[in-house]
Amino acid sequence: MEQEFILDNCKSFEPEHIFDCGQCFRWNKEPDGSYTGVFNHNVINVKKENNKIIFKGICNGNIQDECNKYFDLDRDYEKIKNKLSKVDNNLKNSIEYGNGIRLLNQDLWETLISFIISANNNIPRIKGIIERLAKNYGDKIVWNGKEFYSFPTPEQLSKASVSDLRKLGLGFRDVRVYETTKIINNNKNKLQELTDEKDVYKLREKLLKFPGVGPKVADCIMLFSCLKRLEVFPIDVWVRRVMNELYIKSDDETKVNKKEIEALAKEKYGNLAGIAQQYLFYWRRGA
Repeated sequence: MEQEFILDNCKSFEPEHIFDCGQCFRWNKEPDGSYTGVFNHNVINVKKENNKIIFKGICNGNIQDECNKYFDLDRDYEKIKNKLSKVDNNLKNSIEYGNGIRLLNQDLWETLISFIISANNNIPRIKGIIERLAKNYGDKIVWNGKEFYSFPTPEQLSKASVSDLRKLGLGFRDVRVYETTKIINNNKNKLQELTDEKDVYKLREKLLKFPGVGPKVADCIMLFSCLKRLEVFPIDVWVRRVMNELYIKSDDETKVNKKEIEALAKEKYGNLAGIAQQYLFYWRRGA
């Protein structure tokens, strides 16, 4: 049954900023400028009209509860932006550019597999692979006469062989996704163990044990999933570039040390480094 939830006078919420900043892969822009996506067996359309955010779709539970959790609506992003804007003008400018970004609380399993797929890949291709995985192994959900598919559970994805995954376009990631799925299915408590781990360094080490999870992917999983470790600072080519251009100023950005960037981010942004990273990434890639 279709549900609707309207958020009035919402600040720090721009659908384009949220869905196009590289943190998620299952949201698509509609002709009217709204976005439709699938998460946690929900199909939701998100539309901004003046100061209202309209959420409409089919939900597993109460739509307001589902959206509050997923869109991190209880976190005060205005307060965060105000604090980070005082760091320096570089960050202030990036915040003004991507002022509507919010970090989503995405399902841990889906985020783990999605970011393994993201390694050495581009966003349109990642989205295509994930959509094919969902269509072949997830559950069908029909809304407004259209078919949508939930992200497959570990049990559902375990039905895919390495060659099945290869046929869906995963390339060299097929073995990594297959092996990670096997690990999760062989230990039903594995995801809960990750959720329960309080120490960010131990959590990173646990994530790095999964096939296909390197340091950047581990940090993305910690930041963009329901683990929500805001102190981590994922470093890709865009982040390395912006940090070098703004602060380090090396003649060869490829030689800039990852540890140097991490130390700089920790010193400047503290336990909000992950949110700062998203503003800087979105600004550098799009401005």
